[in-house]
Amino acid sequence: MTTETADRNSNTPVVPTVRLAVDKLAPHINRAMNALDAAAREVSLEAPLLELVRARASQLNGCAYCVDTHSKDARDGGESERRLYALPVWRETPFFTARERAALELTEAVTRLADHHIGDEVYGRAAAHFTDKELAELIWAITVINAWNRLGATGRPWPLDPIGA
Repeated sequence: MTTETADRNSNTPVVPTVRLAVDKLAPHINRAMNALDAAAREVSLEAPLLELVRARASQLNGCAYCVDTHSKDARDGGESERRLYALPVWRETPFFTARERAALELTEAVTRLADHHIGDEVYGRAAAHFTDKELAELIWAITVINAWNRLGATGRPWPLDPIGA
């Protein structure tokens, strides 16, 4: 079964097909997930930081829809394209503040939890830049985007518009 549609001999964009519309097939769970997402957005953390976190987790999880959505949301919120392009290599650039670096490091650690536990060093660096309440909100935000990423990367329930559409 093909997972993409395009004419092999044209410049037509390749459009991955929806695998499973998890949101429509289990609407009661989707409503609960949307409510959790809405609650996780009612925080004291700055919106640009949260979009960086969402975009980075989405990159790591390979959720094309979420990478696209949160990159657009970040740009709409005033984020520079330069910083968005550098997000996969944030450690190697001077473009991010210490607070953002701490959030991105924690995002990567939580997202890659199966690879290794979250050490006291990583947690401590985050705790040095966030109040306890902010840190709790950040952990919730990371958790929620990881849940969305898993739905998106597995089921591909939300189609992306091709470039130029």
